[in-house]
Amino acid sequence: MKNSKELVSLLSLKEVTKNKFLGESVTIGSAIVFGGQVLAQAVHAAYRTIPENRFLHSLHSYFLESGDLTIPIEYDVSEVRNGGSFSTRRVTASQNGKTIFILAASFHKNEEGFEHQVAMKTNIKQPEELLSWDDMAVQFGDFLPKSIKAFLEIERPIAFKPLVVPNPLEPKNRPPKEEVWFKLKGDVPEMDIQMKHQILTYISDYNVLNAAFNPNAKDYNFGNTMTASLDHSMWFFRDFEFDDWMLFSAESPSTYGARGLCRGNIFTRDGKLIASFAQEGLLRPVKK
Repeated sequence: MKNSKELVSLLSLKEVTKNKFLGESVTIGSAIVFGGQVLAQAVHAAYRTIPENRFLHSLHSYFLESGDLTIPIEYDVSEVRNGGSFSTRRVTASQNGKTIFILAASFHKNEEGFEHQVAMKTNIKQPEELLSWDDMAVQFGDFLPKSIKAFLEIERPIAFKPLVVPNPLEPKNRPPKEEVWFKLKGDVPEMDIQMKHQILTYISDYNVLNAAFNPNAKDYNFGNTMTASLDHSMWFFRDFEFDDWMLFSAESPSTYGARGLCRGNIFTRDGKLIASFAQEGLLRPVKK
């Protein structure tokens, strides 16, 4: 995928029968289906069964099995509840009859109420001062390990600019956090709030576990550690546009027992908090 239009196409599912949909997969460099893709496609499937005046406010999910890139994914939506203000859906994703992922999502009609939010950091480098993954591949590709170079060179519909770029040749332990500016590539098509939520969900599965890795980065990395997303939750607050850079800010309060917990927020460039997320991932050192 090269741009946002191709990403929108990937997340738009084919309806098979009532409340049942099929989705295709595109690799982001791994031999298995990217978790963010399954998340976003499941959100798309749920939205297809929701009244137009209700919008996603929270999701909670579990990754159960690795997805096969060569087989379409079937999404089955259960209409759990349609109340006066909220609608709840359960989505099951499967391949060859095996469940690989489950999602519970809640949708809420627009209402007025109290408001507050945490503030975004202001003393941080802006995107114009930083290198993107694409820039790193061009400028440092010949000096990087082959696996890192190959990962950076993969075409993606999103540009990422991390605030801190570790030196892979001299790994060091760092604080348990990860902050990354991101932006959609190409001309961004006009989107409704449903598609914005799907794309933001897709992006939210990038970079998360880095925050859990960083305190032990001197000795452990994605090359000598078995990793997998175990669960993923999100909460959506305010409407937004994909017309500028946004900040993904994650922290990890704990890693223990081959698991790492990460949580954080997503802000627009002008500091509006649009979503929060949490994910626990498998971080299992590979025994030599």
